[in-house]
Amino acid sequence: MTVTLADVAARARVSPATVSRVLNGNYPVATATRDRVLRAVDELDYVLNGPASSLAAATSDLVGILVNDIADPFFGIMAGAAQTEIGGQEGTGRAGGEKLAVVCNTGGSPERELTYLTLLQRQRAAAVVLTGGALEDPDHIAAMAAKLAKLADAGTRVVLCGRPPLPDSEAIVASLAFDNRGGARRLTEHLIALGHRTIGYVAGPVERTTTRHRLEGHRAALAAAGLGPDGPDDGTLTVHGPYSRRSGYEATLELLRRAPDLTAVVAANDTVALGACAAVRERGLRIPEDISVAGFDDLPFSVDATPALTTVRLPLFEAGARAGRLAMGTETPPPGGIATISAELMARASTAPPRAEGQPQELRRSLSADCSADRSARNAPPAPDPA
Repeated sequence: MTVTLADVAARARVSPATVSRVLNGNYPVATATRDRVLRAVDELDYVLNGPASSLAAATSDLVGILVNDIADPFFGIMAGAAQTEIGGQEGTGRAGGEKLAVVCNTGGSPERELTYLTLLQRQRAAAVVLTGGALEDPDHIAAMAAKLAKLADAGTRVVLCGRPPLPDSEAIVASLAFDNRGGARRLTEHLIALGHRTIGYVAGPVERTTTRHRLEGHRAALAAAGLGPDGPDDGTLTVHGPYSRRSGYEATLELLRRAPDLTAVVAANDTVALGACAAVRERGLRIPEDISVAGFDDLPFSVDATPALTTVRLPLFEAGARAGRLAMGTETPPPGGIATISAELMARASTAPPRAEGQPQELRRSLSADCSADRSARNAPPAPDPA
């Protein structure tokens, strides 16, 4: 039996006109109402403009590319490369797939990720490319698996780029996973080989796969060198936060407060590393003479930083382009549908052996006290206005 717009309206307890507004996106609708409509659409498996069952399996010229933050070069580079392969680009010598690639910015929200997938299903998208790490939440993983299965059943090609395979899912055409563990391990091994023993780590959000994999690689290198978890890194040298410059700045100040004898900081990505560099310089310390700083991803600005940033290079453009070809069916999927993309250590001027004599103890104590004072000041209530 064909599901109608009226059926969706009844399930969502709204008018058919409201359902139409939500699906067409041409009129503002309250967030709670919109979510209720989309949930009803999903539960009833309603297909927009598809009263005939034969249309449900048809696909359009639309391809969706989901990113966490389009302003982040990590996602922008992959999305741009995929878009080139999907829609073609003059001057490249490639015709491309001549599809309409639409970039969907989730802002890191799991709810918005599912919402976009629902909307793409309604439009019978030809393909969907999901970029970046996944949320490690059982309920969200189950919801994603169900949603991607519906897309695949309708003929949509699903490709993961930069995120691990979805467990027990046959809906994925291909999963291109970065070797985050291996890259992080090689980066920390590089610092240990230079002579560093007290290494701070500014990690990303706790609930993300990318965060966990990079942290696991870092700690594996420490453990192999006898430096953790019973050594210098007993957990106090790791601070979590968003993948932002501000997070790197604040976390590094906290690390300096916890460990005045710190000689190196590893950041979750290059943007976080810029914040770490700012915090180090603000404390009157030099990079790398006093503290070495390293990042991850090798974003375009990394080599132009002062000093040039030691990091781990991920082939973001190449991965995005490959994802685009897989989405269009112009490249054969890897064996088993899974490919691990290697990461390359880029040793540059921001890392060097630690000073043999270390910082004078008086300066280290002063830095620790200053960090504590700044932290107290940021948490203090605002002063009252003068009378």
